[in-house]
Amino acid sequence: MKMEFVIVTGLSGAGKTRAMHALEDIGFFCVDNLPAKLIPTFYELCLTSREARQKVVVVTDARAGEMFSSIFEVLDSMHEHGMNYKILFLDAQDTVLINRYQENRRRHPLADVFKGSIEQAVHLEREMLRPVRERADYIIDTTFLTTAQLKSRISNLFLGDSTDALMVQCVSFGFKYGIPSEADLVFDVRCLPNPYYVEELRHQTGLDAPVRDYVMQWEQTQGFIRRWVELIDYMYPLYCAEGKSQLVIAVGCTGGHHRSVALAQYLCDHLVNQGKRAGVNHRDIRKQ
Repeated sequence: MKMEFVIVTGLSGAGKTRAMHALEDIGFFCVDNLPAKLIPTFYELCLTSREARQKVVVVTDARAGEMFSSIFEVLDSMHEHGMNYKILFLDAQDTVLINRYQENRRRHPLADVFKGSIEQAVHLEREMLRPVRERADYIIDTTFLTTAQLKSRISNLFLGDSTDALMVQCVSFGFKYGIPSEADLVFDVRCLPNPYYVEELRHQTGLDAPVRDYVMQWEQTQGFIRRWVELIDYMYPLYCAEGKSQLVIAVGCTGGHHRSVALAQYLCDHLVNQGKRAGVNHRDIRKQ
């Protein structure tokens, strides 16, 4: 039996619990706060027990203390023994992580190392987890994501069989709010005509037909789209051959409401029409 086994990890406060709940909602059997050394044993148990599981998630992170430090040798050993797994890494900006801990009054699992300093604890944890982030199959930055947006990202990644094909995530964003940290490719479309300066379009978005038609009508936009789609179509099989699981293509305009939204949606629709696994997330569309 083919089992889909996902290891969820990442920064404390980045949303691992919310991600686990989203995975439960789409049919995964989830276990939280499992020490890293027990992951291979649990893998075998899920594969061979009478109630064998097809879709399994384990969450492991710094809460396990010293027992988490073995995560790297555990991952290497699982790979050597043919245990197939994917890593989902949850991340967020340091300032956001600190604010989340200050707001909910919870104690960071590494805070005691620095006599309660959340800022130093977040920095240490980020350095500890950097090698795991680098080998992760999926990275989601939750800095600007609502709970609903995170659930949508999770569903896009895992509702299908994530072991079969590259998943392309198209993200629209506003440069004024920062570039998505998980982006593999970033395209700046601020050079294209801006609907913001048309009064009747200003308060609409790129998902509305009048704005979409305005963005698409220009020769500059059509020229960009032809070359852009040709580039993505050329690169897609190269990423597949590399064995990449997720490709995040970020499209940015000034505020993330108009041009980037219309073009990210266009690219997602283009990929889906070709039979590829693709989803779209308009990160900043609701920001003022």
